[in-house]
Amino acid sequence: MAAQPVGGQKPFHVVSPVLESLPLSKAVGTKVFMKLENVQPSGSFKIRGIGHQCQAAAKKGCHHFVCSSGGNAGLAAAFAARELGLPITVVVPSSSGPTPVRKLQDLGATVEVYGKVWDDANSRAQELAKTEGWVNIHPFDHPLVWEGHSSLVRELKDSLEAKPGVIVVAVGGGGLLAGVVAGLHQVGWQDVPIIAAETLGAHSFHEALKAGRLVTLPDITSVATCLAAKTVAARALECARECRVISQVVEDTEAVRAVEQFLDDERMLVESACGAPLAVLYSGRLQRLQREGRLPTPLGSVVIVVCGGSNIHTAQLRALKSQLGME
Repeated sequence: MAAQPVGGQKPFHVVSPVLESLPLSKAVGTKVFMKLENVQPSGSFKIRGIGHQCQAAAKKGCHHFVCSSGGNAGLAAAFAARELGLPITVVVPSSSGPTPVRKLQDLGATVEVYGKVWDDANSRAQELAKTEGWVNIHPFDHPLVWEGHSSLVRELKDSLEAKPGVIVVAVGGGGLLAGVVAGLHQVGWQDVPIIAAETLGAHSFHEALKAGRLVTLPDITSVATCLAAKTVAARALECARECRVISQVVEDTEAVRAVEQFLDDERMLVESACGAPLAVLYSGRLQRLQREGRLPTPLGSVVIVVCGGSNIHTAQLRALKSQLGME
């Protein structure tokens, strides 16, 4: 279903389904609803905020976009640029691999591979924006991105019969978290706790929460390259002060195992970044949080944002398992 126009412009995202998952409900002992952002036109939730930011920039006369990306933000920006009839250059790190490069090129984007991790690619995108006069579309750290992502929560309000007991999200740079918190404020659900899931080796949000300030990881060592921001957005840390945010860090092996389990359970293949929040449910961590008194018992429904991701296919899943010694 198409999303409703905002400010006279029709958004590029669709209203994604909210479905109950019987296997996930069985795993956590309470009803689990999936917000299926993997069915968005660009393959992930990113199209909500990035599409919104691109539309705003086009309205102001932008003639060329540039975006740094681990994959999904670039795909969202490339999709939006194509719809707007504008050129785009996407800078990706070498860690992204060939799949997003091919998909970006199929969408008409010019792709530049630069650096090892997203932070390197982001520096290059900022340089291009400055020297070429292009508009830099930040993948997660921009108020328009958060505003666009907030539509996800408004859709949840329309779909669910009652307020959820908890929302489980993946955190990379923090854009989705910031959007969910904005949406919770908009619908009056700011008392709903959020579980913020990351993989070890890309856990910059967890480290920032622990330190009470932004922390830059020395390197990204996780296979979940779409969670690969060495430093989380400052807004993500502010969100933890405005709403109840519980950080959970899972191992790469748990995230990849969750991806495989979810494929078996729901017949949908998602990235290892999306495997992080799934692993929180499959691994019993949610029940542990209840036992520790950090979440109530009984809990009511659980919402997991199935954030999706396009840098995955069955051969890639096999390669990840082999890399992690899981086969």
